[in-house]
Amino acid sequence: MDRMIKGGGRMAPQRDRIETTVALEGDTYCIAEARHLAVDFLSRAQAEHGLPVTARAMDLTQLVVSELVTNALKYAPGPVLLDLRIVGGMLEVAVWDSDPVLPMARASDPGRVGQHGLEIVMAVCEGFEVQRQPVGKQITVRIALLTDPGLDTH
Repeated sequence: MDRMIKGGGRMAPQRDRIETTVALEGDTYCIAEARHLAVDFLSRAQAEHGLPVTARAMDLTQLVVSELVTNALKYAPGPVLLDLRIVGGMLEVAVWDSDPVLPMARASDPGRVGQHGLEIVMAVCEGFEVQRQPVGKQITVRIALLTDPGLDTH
């Protein structure tokens, strides 16, 4: 199985986690839907489980979900699966699509217009992993929910 990892090591164990998975249809409205689902998921985690989530973590989550779902829709036919799970103080965002080609961050080029999404995602996340699946691939990123204890939470 091919994999690319940033941030070191494997994902956290599956015990003591909060999780939701949703299948998104391949239309452009599902990008906004995915962002709303992610915010709702984090808001429920705060309300129901008392987990602190900074405003920055909420914003980064929306950005990352938007970029990953946009890329999945752009490069792969069919539905996209979005899996959100909280393990410890981290949010893991996993996006599956049907294209087996692993994404590659392009070299920095200030003159290039567009195609910076993967670079942005890798820059703002604590961890980044791409795994080829029996069908397609899955990208999993980790975002710290409480990046600075002095910051306001939603």
